[in-house]
Amino acid sequence: MFTPVRNRLRTAALALSAVAVLTFGTTTTTGAAAAPAPAKQGPTSVAYIEVNNNSMLNAGKYTLADGGGNVFDVAVIFAANINYDTGTKTAYLHFNENVQRVLDNAATQIRPLQQQGIKVVLSVLGNHQGAGFANFPSQAAASAFAKQLSDTVATYGLDGIDFDDEYAEYGNNGTAQPNDSSFVHLVTALRANMPDKIISLYNIGPAASRLSYGGVDISSKFDYAWNPYYGSWQVPSIALPKSKLSPAAVEIGRTSQSTAADLARRTVGEGYGVYLTYNLDGTDRSADVSAFTRELYGSDAVHTP
Repeated sequence: MFTPVRNRLRTAALALSAVAVLTFGTTTTTGAAAAPAPAKQGPTSVAYIEVNNNSMLNAGKYTLADGGGNVFDVAVIFAANINYDTGTKTAYLHFNENVQRVLDNAATQIRPLQQQGIKVVLSVLGNHQGAGFANFPSQAAASAFAKQLSDTVATYGLDGIDFDDEYAEYGNNGTAQPNDSSFVHLVTALRANMPDKIISLYNIGPAASRLSYGGVDISSKFDYAWNPYYGSWQVPSIALPKSKLSPAAVEIGRTSQSTAADLARRTVGEGYGVYLTYNLDGTDRSADVSAFTRELYGSDAVHTP
């Protein structure tokens, strides 16, 4: 039986956070040029980091013993939220105090990773308010939210957006149930706004099963898609090449090292190009990380405090 994608205890932290409606136009930060990382052959490694409890900088503390390359290629800030304004009946982008802190301190929390050659992406998640990626009532509404996302990427010098369609609780606050056009309009607008940035899909929820509408299929607009069930193997059902898919998903510190190694071995053996990890914390996890880096890259991982 699969382990649920997220520890639901974190929803309490999300609920307690003060509402922070995003405003733009104050300070625009451009991303620092990435320093060339030592060459690394093998799949792209992704690390989701729960910033309610852990530092984004953890993603930069692991290198390969053989060659010194970064273990992690993409670090995901987990997570911003899609919230719902009952007065205006519109969805808006919300940051709890911990996400806001990371963004406000991009110079010390984001730029160092980018300078190492690690991409930093913001994950966006439902927040029990009825607003989700799959129930925008019109193309204009979807495009307005896409602009909030792309403005955030530009303002804080991020490398992209990750969609995680969980905990929306469609229907709350009088919101609509999922429709077929919403996510297509949203992703189409976001890709138009940021043609050279990452858009990734956590392959879960109503949005993930609604990738085509009106003759438009948005599958090719994603850079990556991954399995959302930790400790398991499941190929995302999206029309992307293997190089952009992660059928493997592990929770560092909870998925056994033997399972992590097996999933990494299968990733390489079956020609997939991405390996997903979740919940990288501040503990020295070099043994857990080495379990998969030996299979992915032929090297142990080294942790530098």
